[in-house]
Amino acid sequence: MRFSARLVLAAGLLAMPVLAPGAAARELLMFERKGCTYCLKFDRDVAPIYEKTEEGRRAPLKRVDLSRGAPGGVVLASPVRFAPTFVLVDEGREVGRITGYASDEAFWGLLGAMTDGMAGGRP
Repeated sequence: MRFSARLVLAAGLLAMPVLAPGAAARELLMFERKGCTYCLKFDRDVAPIYEKTEEGRRAPLKRVDLSRGAPGGVVLASPVRFAPTFVLVDEGREVGRITGYASDEAFWGLLGAMTDGMAGGRP
């Protein structure tokens, strides 16, 4: 490897954010807003069974008040502006996003596509 390539690689590694202690290894953040009709629809359709599913075991659901922003130690690809927004986080870094909630079928399809790519050896 040439010197300049090593320097670029080292600079990239140094620029990586340090995760806050306690940042979850993997979770699905649900950014919600009080009174949000689509959040309530998600609560009726999906929330009661989420933790019992394979996706729920791979990425437990954590609710976040949209007005408070991302939890400490979480690096988002871009700001969250709409409720609900579901952000798949792995080791404190966003790896996928679903903006909005239309139906349980759409949610499970989109979430399945995101979680199928996750390493099988990890919970």
